[in-house]
Amino acid sequence: MLDANLKTQLKAYLEKVVQPIEIVASLDDSAKAREMQELLGEIGALSDKITVVEDNAANVRKPSFSINRPGSDIGVRFAGIPMGHEFTSLVLALLQVGGHTIKLDEAVIEQIRNLDGDYEFETFISLSCHNCPEVVQALNAMSVINPRIKVTTIDGGVFQKEVEERQIMAVPMMFLNGQHFGQGRTNVEEILSKLDTNASVRAAAELNKKDVFDVLIVGGGPAGAASAIYAARKGIRTGVLAERFGGQVLDTLAIENFVSVTETEGPKFAVALEQHVKAYEVDIMNTQRAAKLVPGKVSEVHTESGAVLKAKTVILSTGARWREINVPGEKEYRNHGVAYCPHCDGPLFKGKRVAVIGGGNSGVEAAIDLAGIVSHVTLIEFGAELRADAVLQRKLRSLKNVDIVVSAQTTEIHGDGKKVNALSYTDRASGEAKRVELEGVFVQIGLVPNTEWLKGTVALSRHGEIEVDARGQTSVPGVFAAGDVTTVPYKQIVIAVGEGAKAALSAFDHLIRSGDEEEVVADAKQAVAV
Repeated sequence: MLDANLKTQLKAYLEKVVQPIEIVASLDDSAKAREMQELLGEIGALSDKITVVEDNAANVRKPSFSINRPGSDIGVRFAGIPMGHEFTSLVLALLQVGGHTIKLDEAVIEQIRNLDGDYEFETFISLSCHNCPEVVQALNAMSVINPRIKVTTIDGGVFQKEVEERQIMAVPMMFLNGQHFGQGRTNVEEILSKLDTNASVRAAAELNKKDVFDVLIVGGGPAGAASAIYAARKGIRTGVLAERFGGQVLDTLAIENFVSVTETEGPKFAVALEQHVKAYEVDIMNTQRAAKLVPGKVSEVHTESGAVLKAKTVILSTGARWREINVPGEKEYRNHGVAYCPHCDGPLFKGKRVAVIGGGNSGVEAAIDLAGIVSHVTLIEFGAELRADAVLQRKLRSLKNVDIVVSAQTTEIHGDGKKVNALSYTDRASGEAKRVELEGVFVQIGLVPNTEWLKGTVALSRHGEIEVDARGQTSVPGVFAAGDVTTVPYKQIVIAVGEGAKAALSAFDHLIRSGDEEEVVADAKQAVAV
């Protein structure tokens, strides 16, 4: 199972284990069980602190295994073989159950310890899902901190019957005590906010106590991170208010065009962004959503939790989200056949028929990826021709299980009340209505800026983007904007980073020229001295 290189790396990690670990395997006679047995045997041979035993109890999924701390209630379970994107989750589980330090803020750890209740989580994942590991690792860490939290990670590709029975058509999908809890990329703080009902009230109270920021950045994607770094380096009081640090990058798989980084993945890039920001004196306020901007000499940003933050300058970098097609059935069957991430959810449609809506690069790339998993792909494009790069179009047209439909307007997504079973579109050339029988629809038609909360406050384009000048200045003095949320063309990470840096420099220049020169310079000198 593990090649020599992986074994060497894992052995080095396992040297950090300080307490004994018992791995308990529950196996059947399947091929997957034999693979699991081989993997666990290899892991056990890498450390004298690890013992591997079998216990084929009747009340657990097979094949599965638990990683336990003997003499305690601490343990996590994997139903499936955590390789691919989940190999890191396996390594962290071994380290954390083995007593290695869990890298969370002490306040968060204390909040987890104080949860009063018994929680049994089941998380369905696919090994190709790049959003799943964060959920798995968050829940595993929580279960080690508080043994009343029990967690099982389930590979949907191995337990397909259970996936069908529960109508799971998107991952990661979480269940708590048998009831649906949530889906999509989720971190510890977001999970805690749902479990600890008073958390948002306490968080709002803490935010209200904060002093006025010199610059407050709303949004934690590449533009927001760059703004924070450039502002903090000026020695001014800098804060970042983010719904989830990393933003849309977290939903991106391969990044191969960020200058100086030959290849990386979105989640890894997001972690690097956050680590870089944390290297400076930046107040990061995560899992907080902005609800209102009140401009002024000292502007106010109101959050959905009820907090009010004050700042002399504000940088808006709230990014964008997947654009919806807004037809009947889309919302009703979201996560029940309607999906937006082919990398995450594609494996759940193995052997089935799907449609991809959108003929740009994203849509064609999705169709190519899905063609290797599903039985058939129908790509539907509104325009008269595909808009993707020529090399992608050539690859798409070479695939025998792909149909391309152009000049087609999607009109409805149909279902049986539980999941998708068809899609209707109108041939724009003939006006003829057509129907495609299928089991899944992947929407890939671009992005929409997150600016609904800013309407009537700053000038927006007809597409909802924040209008900015060459310095990143919005229509409101002292309020700047950067990244995908603005009118700046070409929505690329490298451009967002540059625009974020520019906005921070412009905000600093505004502070210098707005009459607070002595105060700003004094604060900066004091910060540098410290």
